[in-house]
Amino acid sequence: MGLFKDFVSQTRKPEGFLGKMMLSGMNSGHARMADWGMSYLPPLVPQKAVDLGCGAGRNAGELLKRYPTAHVTAIDYSPLSVEKATAYNQQMISSGRCTVQQGDVSALRLPAEAFDLATAFETVYFWPGLEKCFGQVANILKPGGFFLICNESDGIDQTGKKFEKIIDGMKCYTAEQLEAALKAAGFTEVSCRHHESNPWITMLAQK
Repeated sequence: MGLFKDFVSQTRKPEGFLGKMMLSGMNSGHARMADWGMSYLPPLVPQKAVDLGCGAGRNAGELLKRYPTAHVTAIDYSPLSVEKATAYNQQMISSGRCTVQQGDVSALRLPAEAFDLATAFETVYFWPGLEKCFGQVANILKPGGFFLICNESDGIDQTGKKFEKIIDGMKCYTAEQLEAALKAAGFTEVSCRHHESNPWITMLAQK
């Protein structure tokens, strides 16, 4: 149980050997869920998008494919994740379409009202102070900008509850809790979708 706990705890801030193992499986392991969540994005032609808690960088790469004229900034708290996401998106970084940097979502060092779209896949479980962090996201979005959250746990499923007990600092939120925090942070329109056969949820909020 000790090694298992150490391994799954790497989802919070990957580091060291176990962190490398965790990141190596993140891109493929979360791909289907992330693509399902992205399918609910409205028609957009964003100039700038940001992926918060980017992990190993796959979802930032998908945003670059989806929006071929956009610049995508990928941010993660973990230096190891930044390293892996940089390697994954190296071609787009070299072409000037992508930036990967270390950052803390509770104190984002990004310009205000600069982004058309923000995304967060499998990461808000670990954000310190949900309303505060959502307020940071609202601050960097342009008026009318969108924020997409996609989680494998709907806050009541047994698997999510199991990992919540194992991983320090993890909190699985219900759609109602996420909606309340988003509206408290200044988002006006919030919608939720549940997957038909999995406990996945995606929240789409507009500033």
